[in-house]
Amino acid sequence: MTDVAERAGVSPSTVSRTLRGLPTVSPEVRARVEQAARELNFAVSRQAASLVTGRTGVVAVLVPTLNSWFMGSALSSLGPMLRAAGRELNVYVIPDLAERTAFFERLPARRNADALLVFGFDLTDEETARLDDLGMPVIYVSQHAEGRPSVYVDDVAGALMATRHLLNLGHRRIAFAPTVGASGFSFSSRERLLGYQQALTEAGIPLDDELVVTMAIDDKRGLVSGVGRLLGLREPPTALFAEQDELAVAVVHTLRRARIEVPERMSVIGFDDHQVAEWFDLSTVAQSPSDMGRVAGELALRLIDDSEADHTRHVVLPVQLIPRATTAPVAAPSRQLADPAAS
Repeated sequence: MTDVAERAGVSPSTVSRTLRGLPTVSPEVRARVEQAARELNFAVSRQAASLVTGRTGVVAVLVPTLNSWFMGSALSSLGPMLRAAGRELNVYVIPDLAERTAFFERLPARRNADALLVFGFDLTDEETARLDDLGMPVIYVSQHAEGRPSVYVDDVAGALMATRHLLNLGHRRIAFAPTVGASGFSFSSRERLLGYQQALTEAGIPLDDELVVTMAIDDKRGLVSGVGRLLGLREPPTALFAEQDELAVAVVHTLRRARIEVPERMSVIGFDDHQVAEWFDLSTVAQSPSDMGRVAGELALRLIDDSEADHTRHVVLPVQLIPRATTAPVAAPSRQLADPAAS
């Protein structure tokens, strides 16, 4: 830093203020310092800076997987946003229970980050308490955490929209398909089931547990079996609400292979507005994980930089119904939708 200061003709403290992005440096001086730093291949040492400021300049993220559209979209917006603010992103991936146990035993983010973003985990009380003791802001993303900063969509409201859409089309036998991911972590399943149930109840339709069938996107045989269970009911559904778009597309594919026309004989709607939703012309409830990642990053920076900021703030992002070609008015009594295997 002394070498940079000598070349730029300023004091080392001015170099420090410039490279930390503080606004107390004139544009002309900033340009000279940055040019000198480039010529000398100077880079700020995060470790050295943290000894002075108590900050690492790093925001950590805890995720169950990187192999998902949601995580990819969220991190793709979070990373550039943090870099523009002079911060680095450190990602901890814990895809199974063994990795999860090791993470909460060691808590590697304790001395290596200024804030932690936790994506989509159902934590135990003990795990939550461990994160509370980190001594840094912990922001919960894609979930509501009582008394803690959270960024999420209203999954109940989104599921209400989807189910009401089907009800408004005249459907009365509506199935719900929650999904089980390979990692075993829940992604708002309970909230979406609750919204589905609330919509049926407000319409005066009794809840039927036989119409709720869990399916796994990556288990083709189990998915076909789940669809078969619905088609084998004495009064099969005329519509299905799938918890995620990828599952909805798999269900549409399975139905069409079984010669069940979509939406003529069964309407299907998903949740997410994943890229495949537009490709398959799938009706869905849209959320924006890229907006969620960006907003979560902005909240993390605010909590890091402002000790007076609200550490219990909840940011609820909007969802939107996107009607497309896989939903249509009910065309026939549900008893006409027979299991093709029986014909």
